[in-house]
Amino acid sequence: MEKLPMTDADMVRFTKAVKGIKFFAAMNMGLLEKILNRIGYYRYGKGEKVCRQGEIGDAFYVVSEGRLSVKVSSALIFSKKLAELGPGGCFGEMSLLERKPRNATVVCEETSKLFALTFEHFDRVLNENPAFREEIKKLAAERKFERERG
Repeated sequence: MEKLPMTDADMVRFTKAVKGIKFFAAMNMGLLEKILNRIGYYRYGKGEKVCRQGEIGDAFYVVSEGRLSVKVSSALIFSKKLAELGPGGCFGEMSLLERKPRNATVVCEETSKLFALTFEHFDRVLNENPAFREEIKKLAAERKFERERG
């Protein structure tokens, strides 16, 4: 993994990508700008793991460039591919809401560039914006209900 500088064009790409994500869509532009100041931009090599199943989630990712596979392992199956992510795809949003073990491993199928928002940075934004914190709590409760029904 290599940290990259973020250009204005990268910031626009991130903003467009997250507008389709429910808890980011609820943000006003001022709040989104605060988050933009805390976004990291990284390059991962082919075959590199971005996150591993079972690790405590600590960041949310948005794919800027490249292709990644989402895989799960179990006692019965060594590794099963669940999904493939390309530009605009995202993963790890529940890590921002609940610090729980990841459900899958995400691996780069080719060199990829990702935006990352860590739990710590997201938590700072929530602490500065109580109304948004309440919206996030509602979303977390909704998502938990959906997963349990799922």
